[in-house]
Amino acid sequence: MMQSKKEARKRVRYSIRKKISGTSERPRLAVFRSNKEIYAQIIDDIESVTLTSASSKDAKGTKIEQASIVGKLIAEHAKKAGIDSVVFDRGGFLYHGRVKALADSAREGGLKF
Repeated sequence: MMQSKKEARKRVRYSIRKKISGTSERPRLAVFRSNKEIYAQIIDDIESVTLTSASSKDAKGTKIEQASIVGKLIAEHAKKAGIDSVVFDRGGFLYHGRVKALADSAREGGLKF
């Protein structure tokens, strides 16, 4: 039976989430990429709470530029919250393009993963 693109991503996403989890010492950096925007959240899975988030709602430029702005923003918010190390959750998306741009700029901003 053929799967839709959405169902295939969901299977990959659940497979990834079985292996990684965010703790208070090392929370999870979750990325969601829609057609228009890109979102990032830092989540403590043990407490089930979002510590900080950033989105490309106010960012201008190409989608890749917006993703790198979001990466810098999430790194700044994490530093303010006292977080320096995270677990990266690509959310079932390929580590390429906007997801890679966000991850690279978050690393440049000082996050370790």
